[in-house]
Amino acid sequence: MSDSVFVDASGSLPERDAAWEPIVIPRAQIDREIERLAALPRPGNGRRRSYFVHPSNKRSRGLAPGIEVALDVLLPGEETATFRQNSTQVNFVIRGSGETEISGERRRTSLFDVWNTPSMRIYRHKNLGDDLYVRLTYSNGALLDMMNIHVIEESPVPPVRAIESATGHAEADERKVNPFGTFPLNDEGAWMMPYETLINPPSVQSPALYWPWGQVKQHLDKLEALGKDYVGRRLYLLYNPMTGRTNGTTPNFFATMTLRPPKIVDRPHRHSSAAINYYFSGSGRSTVEGKVYEWAAGDLMLSAPGWAVHNHASFDEPVYELTIQDQPLNIAMESLLWQESLKEPPALLGTEQGFATNRTAAVA
Repeated sequence: MSDSVFVDASGSLPERDAAWEPIVIPRAQIDREIERLAALPRPGNGRRRSYFVHPSNKRSRGLAPGIEVALDVLLPGEETATFRQNSTQVNFVIRGSGETEISGERRRTSLFDVWNTPSMRIYRHKNLGDDLYVRLTYSNGALLDMMNIHVIEESPVPPVRAIESATGHAEADERKVNPFGTFPLNDEGAWMMPYETLINPPSVQSPALYWPWGQVKQHLDKLEALGKDYVGRRLYLLYNPMTGRTNGTTPNFFATMTLRPPKIVDRPHRHSSAAINYYFSGSGRSTVEGKVYEWAAGDLMLSAPGWAVHNHASFDEPVYELTIQDQPLNIAMESLLWQESLKEPPALLGTEQGFATNRTAAVA
């Protein structure tokens, strides 16, 4: 074997690639792409789709290194073929209304509704209205593409193999079970696990969940009562309990809905997870590493490349936004550095104690 496979790094630390610049995709540009997609002849699989790809991305279709964002359009009466893939998705309606079918279960969706599509579930979308049905689809496909393991199937045949319930497995064949099981190796916490358990881990049900905007907004608007002295952000995580301690909407992403009252300025902060914001009401600005970016309703923004110092501010009217971050993935990888205030040291969230706000004192 050639020695060219080695790269000498003696006495040095690995170099990091240059951080990606924040980018704002304005509403006008998105609207033009919607109209372009709508004018195309109907594709064979019904999927009229474009990807928002960052200009610095040479390795995948991601708007952030691990976050793929697609623009999906359906004309009135159109529906897609069925699909199945090993990436998970967060879906968000930005125009019109329709229906999503996941594993045979149908659900109507309308403007600003959010839902998740779990991995390897057969799904399709349909336009039930008189207007275009337009969605943003967020996926960890960009990460799986870089790993060269992204499996996507069109018009898949339902699997013959039965899916075991989340509460247990089929009766075990005693001839195939290691009689020693999983056992402690020493008193210091190290364990040993046999192959039979390695290839048959406990299964956890991964449900398709929906967060209708009408219901979410009722709770979100109550956060306006927090005064200007509140040091946190007025948001709710659209939480999927199957993600447990990683606080996710999917195992990779969290989706949060945020309300920014007029003329509210966040404290500068930073985190190793990347953030993508879609602003669907109001206008404001984001300051990232000292550079100011203005945005308005209908704009999509990579607002926080990983570990960039940033903060956001609203202008003269309330702002509503959907934020997608790959925080749950980073918690699972033990890599989520978070600095809530630049006056405090960063914490490794999920492993170390996190941060507190002054919410109790700030409530009117």
